[in-house]
Amino acid sequence: MSRISQLETLLAADPDDADVRYMLAQEEAKADEHERAVQRYDECLALNQAYLYAYFHKARSLEALDQIVEAKDALTQGLALARAARDAKAESELASYLDQLE
Repeated sequence: MSRISQLETLLAADPDDADVRYMLAQEEAKADEHERAVQRYDECLALNQAYLYAYFHKARSLEALDQIVEAKDALTQGLALARAARDAKAESELASYLDQLE
């Protein structure tokens, strides 16, 4: 059974698990299934908008799809939430990536 299949089984058991949706997105991004990954990141963020690294990795998948404006939007949203949460590490990483895309 593949890692994606295992995670889909876990998701079926608990559809409201943002962590599993994030992990699925990560696996799909690794498999170059970036459109599907973006969808999974969006599902993760719908369940938990404070899942800061989902914004970062969603932007990476959007960049891989050559959707730079959308990637910047994702980073900007995550950056605002990181600042509000006073998460300096996430803020730094999101800001640095946003600067790279500018």
